[in-house]
Amino acid sequence: MKFAVITDIHGNATALEAVLKRITEEADVSEIFCLGDLIGIGPQTNEVIEIVRSTPHMTTISGNHDENVLALIHGQKYPDSYRHAKKHHQWIADQLTPDNQRFLEQLPRTVRKTFSEQEALFTHYAYLDETKAIGEEPLADTVDGTEQSLPELFKGEQASLICFGHHHPKQLVRAMGITYLNPGALGCQPEAVAPFAVVELNSGEWNVNVIEVKYDDRPYLEAFNAAPMPEKELLRKLFLGGRT
Repeated sequence: MKFAVITDIHGNATALEAVLKRITEEADVSEIFCLGDLIGIGPQTNEVIEIVRSTPHMTTISGNHDENVLALIHGQKYPDSYRHAKKHHQWIADQLTPDNQRFLEQLPRTVRKTFSEQEALFTHYAYLDETKAIGEEPLADTVDGTEQSLPELFKGEQASLICFGHHHPKQLVRAMGITYLNPGALGCQPEAVAPFAVVELNSGEWNVNVIEVKYDDRPYLEAFNAAPMPEKELLRKLFLGGRT
């Protein structure tokens, strides 16, 4: 049994296509889990969602950027912690097609699955209260992935594998019998490298391989440069390593 984990595509269809192509080269990968933040930061909003929608055997959950955009569309409370990104998210909302909006609206926040009696949790991040709307700040603050911080972050969780995203650097930690995996943001690294993870359960042990895919980022950068996005240069600096 082997599956792939991707997260934080952030409107980068070019990187997503490169990763999905690489996943097809992995033997025996039966399922892909996508951990949210399909959109935001990058301009390829509808392209990303349409790729995700059309990819077989992919289970997808929502991320905070996805829900921030939906909150604006529905006139709901927008999270104060993202007030700096509100104009950007409104621009993303204005690009979203009705079909892709409906797809985002039906995504769950978490998925649990049992593999050979071992439970895995797939979530965008740790929730303080999973029942609260995004405008009520349901997510915990991000922490560096350490043997001390991650068990505290997911305190009380019984799954032996916890897969998450949200915080963009790779985090792979084993502590107190639990494997914590964040493969790193697929779509917004400082270089044209898109990470994902392949996970395999062998004799009750989770084996994780994080793979970095180098890709030609010119189509993405052309779309990024052409898009009239608010805060474009700040996003380029913060999330793309200043690439032009």
